Order: sequence, then C-alpha cells, then structure tokens
Amino acid sequence: MNLLPVILCGGTGTRLWPLSRAAFPKQFMPLIDGKSLLQLTLERLAPLAADQGVHCVAAQEHRFLVDEALAAARSRGTVTLEPVARNTAAAMVLAALQADPAQLMLFCPADHHIPDGEAFRSMVRAGEAAAVRGAIVTFGVVPTHPATGYGYIRRGLQRPDGAYQAESFIEKPSAEVAQRLLLGGDALWNAGIFLCRAGTLVEAIAQHAPDIFASCRTALAGAAREGRFVCPCATAMQACRAQSIDVALMERHSNIAVVPFTGQWSDVGTWVAAAQLTPADDAGNRLVGNVTVSDASGNFVHAPHRCVVVLGVNDLVVVDTPDALLVAHKSACEQVKDAVALLQEQGAPQAGGHRQVQRPWGSYDLIEQGERFQVKRIVVRPGAQLSLQKHFHRAEHWIVVKGTAQVTRDDETFLLTENQSTYIPLGAVHRLLNPGKTTLELVEVQSGSYLGEDDIVRLEDRYGRAPQERRVA
Repeated sequence: MNLLPVILCGGTGTRLWPLSRAAFPKQFMPLIDGKSLLQLTLERLAPLAADQGVHCVAAQEHRFLVDEALAAARSRGTVTLEPVARNTAAAMVLAALQADPAQLMLFCPADHHIPDGEAFRSMVRAGEAAAVRGAIVTFGVVPTHPATGYGYIRRGLQRPDGAYQAESFIEKPSAEVAQRLLLGGDALWNAGIFLCRAGTLVEAIAQHAPDIFASCRTALAGAAREGRFVCPCATAMQACRAQSIDVALMERHSNIAVVPFTGQWSDVGTWVAAAQLTPADDAGNRLVGNVTVSDASGNFVHAPHRCVVVLGVNDLVVVDTPDALLVAHKSACEQVKDAVALLQEQGAPQAGGHRQVQRPWGSYDLIEQGERFQVKRIVVRPGAQLSLQKHFHRAEHWIVVKGTAQVTRDDETFLLTENQSTYIPLGAVHRLLNPGKTTLELVEVQSGSYLGEDDIVRLEDRYGRAPQERRVA
C-alpha cells in the first residue's frame, strides 16, 4: 500500500485545561508512558508510511513541538504550518494539494489514543479498495455506550468494495437520540479518520466548497519553504472560511464509504476520557503524582507538582498545575471549554499559556515576579542554544545549577559550571549555549523597567525565528 499518512495537529485541546492550553495543546503533552499522543500516532502510522514518510499539518506556533515529536518517533516527512487555524477542511486540502492526485492519503487526528496498532492498520487496509475506486472512506468506531459527546455515522448497505455506504452523519446527539442510535445497531462513532486519493478530495472540495479550495490553492502558490516546512501565505489563509471537513464535504458528498472499527479508541476529549488512561485503585480512584486519598472514590487526581489530599468526596476531577487548579465534578467536564472561554474574556494569561513556556532550545518557567524584577528557571537541551540577542530595558543575572553553560557576552566567550554565575548588563549582546551532553539548568534573575518577552532583538538564531521582536519604546 503506497500510503501517505497526514496527521492533523491543529487542535487546541481546551477541554483538557489546565494541562492542555493553546500554547501547549494535549497532542504534545506526555500523557502515556512519557510519550505524547502525537508521538504515539507517528509510531502507529510508521508501518503504513511509504518512502516519503508522513505529512503533518500544524499551527505555525507549534513548529518546534512537531519537530521534536518527529525526532522522538524517528519519523520524517513534510510539515505544513498554518498561519491561522481554519479547521479540518482547509488543513486536509492544504495537504492534498501538495500530493500527486493519485496518491492514497490517510488523514488522522494527532490526539487520539488507539493502543492496538495492528488492529488500526487492519482497519485502514479494509478501506483501501473503496478509496482506490474513488470513494472518500471514513472510519467509525463500534459504540459501547450512548455517548453524547461524539458524532455518529449511520451505515447503509455493504458495497462491492467491502466497505459500507455512509447514509448520514449525526453531530453530538441528545441522550435520547444516542440511545436510539445505539439500539439501532447501524450507527458508529465518527472517529474523524479519512482515507482517499488526493485527487478525489481536491475534486470533491472544489465542488462542494469552492471558496475553501481557492483560498488553499492561493495560499500554497505564495508559500515559503524551508527544509521540511511549508508556510502557506498568511493573507490567503486569513481569507479562508473555517469549517470542519464533515460540514464542508462529508455531509454533502455522495460517494462516502464507512469501515467499522472494533478496537479500543478514545479521542481523549475530556478529563473523564483522559482518566481512563490511568489504572484505578480499589476505590475507583485514578491518581497521578503526589496524591493522598481517604474516604473517597471514583476521583481522578492529577498532581505532579504539589502534595494534594482528597478527603470524603466522590467522582471529582482535580488537575493541579503550577499556576492553575481545576476542580470539577465528572458530570461537568464538558463545560471546561466554557470556563476557558470565560478566562479568555477576562484576559487571564492562564487561559492560553503555561507558566512553563516551551522554546525550540528547551523551556523556561516563570518562578516569581514583582515590580521591576522576575525570576525564571531556564532549561537548555544538550547542544541547543538561545539566539544571539540584546535587551533595551532589562539586565540579567545567570546562576548555573546543573550542567555547563557557554556564555557569549559582547566580545568575550567563557564557560560556567554548577554554582557559578555571571551578569548580563542592559544592552549587552549575549548568547547562552549548552555544550554538554546533559541538560543545562540555570536560574535567571531579570531586573529593569520593562520585563516583557517582546524586549528582545535577535541578531542570530539557528531556529529561524523572527530577527526582532516588537521593540518597546
């Protein structure tokens, strides 16, 4: 099977807040055995990928997170970076327009958990004949309960190619309708996985959503390319209509086939679903981190940082992070995204960003801040380096607590080891590099009249980031 897997990485995962946020969504979080859902998806698709590897479609701001996942999974391929999110229809068309029209393409979300890789690949192979003959094949999970948080596909008669004709799509039904669908025996959960030839998708979207097709074609005509990365024209993508592939195409097109999947599947769409990834104790509690429970049952507690004690409560979800805490009844977990929207309206930084911020060279954690100062813990991966830069409004003190740092400060370059420190005056041109084979950790104390991240002028940067951030007057 000459197959090109396309992984759709653009989701923001707000229903798993506060762990998943726009700056670091759930597909990049190490949820299972230290691996992210994206890495697991890459590993699951590897046996299906042809020589060209995979094609990821991701948000521009997640470029380096995708790159890290590809390296961790030892995968190669192309990454299309969306300048703005425009839902699954545009993401899929951007990938299809870059492929040979005859190329068979498998579109998969990056954030699903499917533990049985061989069962998954058998499902894909079962849809190959229909896709080769011109159908758009979707895959439906055989439901185990009347879920109201999933879309459904009603299947019709079996086709000569072995798949079933898709009769209709039902989006997140009421409990009563979901119960009827389950009892009817012909409904499947919509897994959001699709198999078709690139040309089939392009022709269908040109017919049913010509404006999306035109915007994507224009965006790619003006795309910038750098190595494995393709950056569509931002102006064209901003003009593109945002719509899901189900609404833009699947509900309108006639030649839609569906293949059932009987294996274990989860979209890890809520904390209730995410809790199932953790084994339960005798009282049904699922605990991650430094957690103590007493006279409590059916709770999920995620507390990797602080000591959390849970007493005399049942069926709660407790998720603790350094800068935000979620406490919710399991029945209210679908409302988490509404809470995030409220935080966004209030301008709360916790709505979209973590205290710990990912960077291509590692990360930093804002430990403390006050008037004219802030303290960060900086972690630099082996061989990585920060940009050559300077600041107009702040000075910095660096104290190495682990590893070795190579410091450039104006015309001098020197090494610092554990318990050694240095001072970077305001306006000094400087760079930090980890020359060792172990992680470098240091504490940075900033002081000055303005401490925002936009007070950076980048003079050189190996990661291709903007040479200059917004300059603060």
